[in-house]
Amino acid sequence: MAMTTARDDDRALDEVAALGAAASLFRALGDPSRLAILRHLLLGEHRVVDLTGHLGLAQSTVSQHLACLRGCGLVTSRAEGRASWFALTEPDAVVGLLGAAEHLLGRTGDAVALCPAVGAGTSRDAGRGGTS
Repeated sequence: MAMTTARDDDRALDEVAALGAAASLFRALGDPSRLAILRHLLLGEHRVVDLTGHLGLAQSTVSQHLACLRGCGLVTSRAEGRASWFALTEPDAVVGLLGAAEHLLGRTGDAVALCPAVGAGTSRDAGRGGTS
């Protein structure tokens, strides 16, 4: 019978916490509108009005997505007069992550889109709309 020590338990808790943080990051990136916002911010700072024009989304929707991305530490904002300008906190890391995602999607083909648990058209996908 294997005995676990407090150190083993601590390592397991650290791993669970790290995986929870990664899962939260992927949930934040799991909305196509938020990904589109990140891609636009890779081009430089944008105001909400700029993003609404680029994406064809309502101002309130863009603001909610930016609040989610800011809460995750992916986006920062600065005030200039009455406007707020939004930018990526870690643009190189976002480029790397999106590049890795494209690479993986290229290797797996349509498998993710066709996945019955998380693919496009699933009941989980149909209920999106907030800042989950």
